Amino acid sequence: MKYDIMDLSNKVNDEKSFIEFINALSADCADEVEKEKINPSPPFGPGANGWENGTIENFLEAAAAWASQSINGTELYKKPENPWTRCAQILSMGKYYE
Repeated sequence: MKYDIMDLSNKVNDEKSFIEFINALSADCADEVEKEKINPSPPFGPGANGWENGTIENFLEAAAAWASQSINGTELYKKPENPWTRCAQILSMGKYYE
């Protein structure tokens, strides 16, 4: 079960879809944990599902860092007007951002 977390985050537009996104993000992380038990990834790279930040503190730190860096958008990122989408994008970047 592999989710395209970035794609899902871009589709969030209300509280219901945000909750569905959080459930998918959680399932994606749990799926990676199980895969890593069977076939561990190298220690200095992403896990089986692409997770760069495997602890809650690293995940939240990465999400907050990316949110701060992109608060006004970036050259390659246009900040969405919908706050539910933005919140989902911030959480999704907690998975990837270093």
